[in-house]
Amino acid sequence: MSDPGRAWDDHRRALGGFIRSQRKLARLSLRQLSALSNISNPYLSQIERGLHEPSVRVLHAIAEALDISAENLLLQAGLVREQAGRSPAEAGESSTERAIRADSRLTDGQKEALISVYRSYTAGPPEGRDAR
Repeated sequence: MSDPGRAWDDHRRALGGFIRSQRKLARLSLRQLSALSNISNPYLSQIERGLHEPSVRVLHAIAEALDISAENLLLQAGLVREQAGRSPAEAGESSTERAIRADSRLTDGQKEALISVYRSYTAGPPEGRDAR
């Protein structure tokens, strides 16, 4: 029988690891992310270490500061779920994304970080910038 408390602790640590990996991918220090998200440096550090469960407001602020979708971060936090009954292809997931998810060498946090980066490159150039 699994311990629900331990599972939730593991989930908080995974969320914190995902946020940390996204911050590092964005090449931001903890202090910089703190300033961008208007969240105190110590509290942000505790979130990244899985010591605190952030509120939806805090998750939205972090997502905005990291320039990732709030939906993705809320999904990582377990506050929203992917729609049941839909295959990844129906949910708009590409074969590349499915391959990343299937790679057992990657942690869940690494998979989500990689997919996020992949989507940022395949979404097209940001407004106001030319594609090169």
